[in-house]
Amino acid sequence: MIDNISVATAGHILAAASLPGTLEVSLLTMGSLLYKTRNAEEPKRAMARLAIVVPAHNESASIGDCIRSLQRCEGFQSLATIFVVADNCSDDTARVARDAGAQVLERTDARLRGKGHALNFAFGKLVNRYFDGFVVVDADSEVELNFIREFAVAFASGAESLQCPYLVSNPKSAPLVDLALRAFNLVRPRGREAFGLSAGILGNGFGLSRSVLQRVPYTADSVVEDLEYHIQLVKAGVRVQHLGATVVRGAMPDSEVGKASQRARWEGGRLRMILEKGPWLMGQVALGRIRHLELLLELLTLPLAFHAMLLLAAVALAGSWVAIAGFLTLMLHVVAAIQAGPSLKADLQTLLRVPPYMVWKVMQVPGILKASGRSTAWVRTARSSEGQANA
Repeated sequence: MIDNISVATAGHILAAASLPGTLEVSLLTMGSLLYKTRNAEEPKRAMARLAIVVPAHNESASIGDCIRSLQRCEGFQSLATIFVVADNCSDDTARVARDAGAQVLERTDARLRGKGHALNFAFGKLVNRYFDGFVVVDADSEVELNFIREFAVAFASGAESLQCPYLVSNPKSAPLVDLALRAFNLVRPRGREAFGLSAGILGNGFGLSRSVLQRVPYTADSVVEDLEYHIQLVKAGVRVQHLGATVVRGAMPDSEVGKASQRARWEGGRLRMILEKGPWLMGQVALGRIRHLELLLELLTLPLAFHAMLLLAAVALAGSWVAIAGFLTLMLHVVAAIQAGPSLKADLQTLLRVPPYMVWKVMQVPGILKASGRSTAWVRTARSSEGQANA
């Protein structure tokens, strides 16, 4: 009897632990259903002049394609200048970038390594020049033809900070990541935008106005510097707008080593942010500053696979109605991500990979915990096009 009570109690504790994630997922899924994409309208004042900042660490294999993708954009010649930050590179990234037509900012500092340091270096060099907005694009990315124009119009119309959808350029090589990013980088930002919340910074395809950079310097230097900087923006009262009319796509690793390394860094970094920023956000909410509530819920929401495992365990141990409702909400969230994709058949086939993926995720827990305590470092992940040798 005591054992049965203990098992049920454990199940209810797990159900309670899932509540922040369930509230976050249900709120943003509902918001995504209300969201409507708005194409940019010509602003009344002059179009914004953009600095496209491309942080790069040993990216000679991909940087040329990235630059050419940006150069093909509508209005590139009149609206934008590309700056590649060749950060602590040991290859010829700088030469390849110059040959492709970009301006290059070279940085060497063995003590301060990481994307956050590279961006802080570049913004420090550029913020007082003639640019109205600064747009960050990862070195392995490709953008849609309207990418530059959409950012220029939005900044000219008064936007302070922007984030466009960041999706996968190689979905066939990384189908689960493709589906997960549609949920995390498309459905959730749409939901935030529909409710007038800050859409978040995703690390790729985000933009900052000059005034914002002058008020909130990019001093974030953790492994998840994008999340860290977004917290700084919200603290300063800056709302990031979702720019849904254009997309940036980045390559994801398809080797097991590459996937494990990337996920450990991302999720370990988020765990570190929970420990560092969670108490402050809780204090802000307790003081009645409600704009911090959704950001707190986001920080406390587990990755989809772990959230699903938590809910399933709560159902199995206690038959918790809270967990059952949470699981149904999670399924609706996944349906919204599938609806945002190009192929229902491909996504249904992808869902068959979820059970083994969940087992794989459990095996990554030690690496995630280790990454949560690791100091920031720029660890380049091998892309699918580079094969196993560089993984």
